[in-house]
Amino acid sequence: MPDNHSGVDGAQVLADLSALRAIGAYKTGVHKPTFSEPHIRSLQWLAQRLPEAGLTAEIDGIGNVLGTSDKPGPKLLAGSHLESQNYAGWLDGPLGVVYALEAARVINSDRNAHGMIEVAAWCDEEGHFGSFLGSRSYVGGVTDAEIDAARDRSSGKSMRDALREAGLAGRARVACERGRHLGYLEAHIEQGERLEGSGLKIGVVTSIVGIWQYRIAFTGEQNHAGTTRMAVRRDAGLALARFCVDIDDRFPAHCGPRTVWTTGRITLDPGAPSIIPGAAEMLFQIRDDDAEVIARLEDLLRSMAADISARGRCTVAVERIRTGAPALMDASIQTAVEAASAAFAGGKSIRMPSGAGHDAQVLATVMPSGMLFVPSIGGISHHWTENTADADIVTGAEVFVDACRRLLKGHSVFERSGRRFA
Repeated sequence: MPDNHSGVDGAQVLADLSALRAIGAYKTGVHKPTFSEPHIRSLQWLAQRLPEAGLTAEIDGIGNVLGTSDKPGPKLLAGSHLESQNYAGWLDGPLGVVYALEAARVINSDRNAHGMIEVAAWCDEEGHFGSFLGSRSYVGGVTDAEIDAARDRSSGKSMRDALREAGLAGRARVACERGRHLGYLEAHIEQGERLEGSGLKIGVVTSIVGIWQYRIAFTGEQNHAGTTRMAVRRDAGLALARFCVDIDDRFPAHCGPRTVWTTGRITLDPGAPSIIPGAAEMLFQIRDDDAEVIARLEDLLRSMAADISARGRCTVAVERIRTGAPALMDASIQTAVEAASAAFAGGKSIRMPSGAGHDAQVLATVMPSGMLFVPSIGGISHHWTENTADADIVTGAEVFVDACRRLLKGHSVFERSGRRFA
């Protein structure tokens, strides 16, 4: 294939994305939470398409879709996810899956190609039941006990029930075969405005943040809102509110240059206007690509909680409920994506970290991994108005396919780097 021709069928890429958008459509986005009927139909849609790329399709016992080949030779793994956040965007996840499918169609049918593309759609990247359950299962990081305990965050349905209703109960979970793949490449919308705001077409991802999530519980004393004097109240809701403000006041002196933190949900118990809350809870998250920074902020969080408890009016308990390790993206993959960007995106690329978590950080524990971003209009994501211009989608596909081709052609680079994770 000549350097100036990727072989990508841009119309087919857009048609595939539109087909997935029509499954579980919500306004201009989609609503397809993990194991919902639209999500399962999306998995089946992909499984039906994979033979077009010379791959054998399998939906495994945790809902991963794997497209594999028994042909000998170097293999590169590519993919993303197909479920969505609730009432969210149409490209978050499917873009990377369709790019992987197109790369497999183009490269696997090329007799001059230097290897094969295998495809994956990882289940529950969006965390309806847990944290990267599909990709973590693939790398051996999920136990049966964890699946037994998993519950849908919205409905409370057990994961075992959801798997059974989806027809996946009793199926084996596919495990990574160490050394099978040269590496893993994933594409995604940026979920930010940096590319669009700078007139750039491709983000070459250098690292992915770690995400640590906490449940912080405040215990006071429930009492009557009209008869309890202010001086003697033990208001758990007020303690929570002050704690949130204290975080914003104290974290900046201890964080890194790219640290972010978010209080995503607050609940008061019993939550009535005439009752002083006796209990309150917040879900809190810290993100950074330096685990030491997150650990330092966790220590501060626990110290702040201990200080409130020592004052005696309310007690505070900090429970870490999720730990996602930061990951560096492979240097050789970054180089290949950058070279492909020079060929197909006019060199309008930039190396940048990812502030969101992705399956690539899980795959990076077992093989060289990398990512590329395409622009998000207005930087909007996790909302049904999320969008990317058709031209940018096609350019991204051309860069993705060319990067895959370059990685297969230069597979000895991975061998020399010693990062085959065999």
